Amino acid sequence: MGSIISKVLLALVFFLYLPDIHAFDIEITGKEIEGFARGEYNRGFYYYGEISSTGVVEFNDRYAVKSGISLGKTAFDADVKAFASVRFSPLARKPLHLTAAYIFNGLPEYKAYAHTILPAVFYNARRAGIGVGTCFRFTSFFSEPALFEAVLSLSSYFNFINRESLRIGITCANFNDFTARNMGAYTYALNTAVRINKNWTVINDVELIQGGSVAMSAAFYGVAWKGGAKFTW
Repeated sequence: MGSIISKVLLALVFFLYLPDIHAFDIEITGKEIEGFARGEYNRGFYYYGEISSTGVVEFNDRYAVKSGISLGKTAFDADVKAFASVRFSPLARKPLHLTAAYIFNGLPEYKAYAHTILPAVFYNARRAGIGVGTCFRFTSFFSEPALFEAVLSLSSYFNFINRESLRIGITCANFNDFTARNMGAYTYALNTAVRINKNWTVINDVELIQGGSVAMSAAFYGVAWKGGAKFTW
């Protein structure tokens, strides 16, 4: 697990400093780094806290590399999450994106680890957007052979306000950068982003977590708040 975290952190640092490596004949068209704190109250672990950081580097307005790490803690145990992804925008000036991501989730106390490959297609317009992919997940417990799952991954959003200085919208999804859930486990979220200046943006999200909606049943699982900032340069 430690080697996986080290590789993700190394990739994050490498791509953040890539513009200074002159041997690469590429144009850096965007860089950003984010940091978040998250608190959650749910029916399984009651209180849960998490801190996370991600970084993105965009090349030639069409390619992007993103990676990040998250550390979480309940009253009983801890978890570690990490991811690395690549994005390609095949159509100039169109919000169509093809992505491929690797996601690692680990519960060290239980020797439970999940490795996920998630290819997806996104159409991210200013007002609304959707993402569709397939989660290929391999999960092992106590060094037992890994269990394989293939799960449909869906994400959608709608922005009520989307200005340069303020964005307010809602999302519904069963996956994000750090986690790919099952079809019955998804979240509804109210998202806000306030741009302070050309570099800094303050972000706050409130999430309602759904525990299941299988066989005509549904269970409310918990609520979470996530706050942080994005620095772009």
